[in-house]
Amino acid sequence: MIEFRQVSKVYGKGNKKALDGLTLKVGEGCVYGFLGPNGAGKTTAIRILTGALEATDGTVLVNGTDVREHPLEVKRQIGFVPDSQDMYDRLTGMEYLNFMADLFGVSAAERKERADRYLAMFEMQEAVRQRMQSYSRGMKQKMAVMGALIHEPKVFVLDEPMVGLDPKAAFLLKEEMRRRADAGVTVFFSTHVLEVAEKLCDRVGIIHHGKLLAEGSPDELRHRMGDESLEDVFLEMTESGAEAQ
Repeated sequence: MIEFRQVSKVYGKGNKKALDGLTLKVGEGCVYGFLGPNGAGKTTAIRILTGALEATDGTVLVNGTDVREHPLEVKRQIGFVPDSQDMYDRLTGMEYLNFMADLFGVSAAERKERADRYLAMFEMQEAVRQRMQSYSRGMKQKMAVMGALIHEPKVFVLDEPMVGLDPKAAFLLKEEMRRRADAGVTVFFSTHVLEVAEKLCDRVGIIHHGKLLAEGSPDELRHRMGDESLEDVFLEMTESGAEAQ
């Protein structure tokens, strides 16, 4: 479970809020798509959720635990795929997976089984022996996904996860996200690909200028706005800036 309670973030001494009273709740077994144009506040919210950034005001809970008060306990429950490609380039892929497994205390037997499974899924069995500095963007993204899943997290958080992935890898990741949610994991991800959100998500939230404009299932939002697609809803709401009633 993920819960934002009136979360705001102001950078520096300015008055402009990157997040402005964000309130939302994502239950177990839900795939939640976080949608918004560039600069809307998606990455700021995710960084606060994962403990990489501190909120100016408000509270974020992960499975009932306050991120600000118990950051390490929260981080143990989260598998996080960031939007950046800042990785340990001097490590081989296998060294990176072992490093991530060490961080989360994954046993030797469990890490081997999980690494073998994900490496086969993403067809990285040979590349895992190479240093990551030789990897393409898509290969690094695959490694980031595998590293985030190696400890079987209760909450799976991804920031623009499809960027750089080829169509097959993107399809496999979407299947894995759905499989995780069906097993009770909370899956929370940001995306610009509205077709992915429409087909994959149980619920979506549309954020603009740091404020949540609308939330609900794709069908609920389409019905509420009288539009034919989630793309129509997104464009109408972000262009008008009006909050859905």
